Formats: sequence, structure tokens, C-alpha cells
Amino acid sequence: MTTRLKKTVVLVGMMGAGKTAIGTALARALGVPFVDSDDEIEKAANMTVAEIFARDGEPFFRQKEAQVLERLLTGAPCVLSTGGGAFLSPDNRAAIARSGVAVWLKADLDLLWQRVRHKNTRPLLRTENPRETLRGLLETRTPAYSQAEVTVEARTNYSVEEMTQKVVQALLEHGDILERT
Repeated sequence: MTTRLKKTVVLVGMMGAGKTAIGTALARALGVPFVDSDDEIEKAANMTVAEIFARDGEPFFRQKEAQVLERLLTGAPCVLSTGGGAFLSPDNRAAIARSGVAVWLKADLDLLWQRVRHKNTRPLLRTENPRETLRGLLETRTPAYSQAEVTVEARTNYSVEEMTQKVVQALLEHGDILERT
């Protein structure tokens, strides 16, 4: 079966949910480009996300993130991975709904912690108790993530390929995102 992507698939969810790994595999499976909004922000700023947070603060980063997201949504359909906080903004959610479809990669706290605990590239987890910080972020962000048009639950026993197939199936079931050719 071949498919054609009719609009940009925007992967949303917590850090560690698999947005980059699944996004890369999904783009490959659909034959479209994969774009990571954080990578695009870093290219534009010539700094890492962590450096932007440290120098300019989170509000500045969120402003730049919204600008980059808006630009990326105007291009040809692709698979777009966003930073964990991008979907919290009502303006970003509206932009995604206008030009794409949000897919929430939903993962529980234990799975997220297993994936991020050894990484030092997560500025929001540079706290005294990073697991508790992650729990608080998950709790706070879940209501926004639950507004995504499509939700796919991650499981510890899913391989990247299995999770990618779950996303493809969810997109096919949605009806107006993927077209069989």
C-alpha cells in the first residue's frame, strides 16, 4: 500500500515520548521530510535550546518556537516533531489545527523517566528532583496534549517500527490525513 500525506503531521507530547525517533521513522515510511522544530530553532539562533533557555529565558524561547512552527506549517506536508512545550500555547494549537494534524504520543511517567533520566540536554529537568519535575510537567501538560486530534499510546514493549505502525494506523483511521494511492 502506498499513501500520500495530505497535511503535516505534528507530533506532540512530553520529552522522551519518542517524537524524534517515531517522527524519523514515520517520515521515512510516508516518503516525506522529517523536521524537528527544536533543530530549526537552534539553526536560526546558532545556539542550542539549553543555551537559549539559559541566556534568554523560556518566554523568549517560546516566542521563537511559535515563529518557527508557523513557518514550518506553511510548507509542503511533512512530519514535524515539536518540543514538549510547543503544544501548550493556544496559538500554536490553533496554527497546527489550521495547517496540520496534532498527534499526541502519549507515554506514562515511568516510560518517560526511563528515556530521559540519563540525558543532560533537558533544561527543564535541571532541578534538584528531576523525576518529580517531570511528573509535574506531565500532570500540567496532559490537558493541553489531550486536545490533539489523534492520540497514540506508547508502550515500553513497542519497538520504533511497531509504534510507527500504530501512528500510521491512527492516521489512516482519522480519514483526512493519509490518502491511499
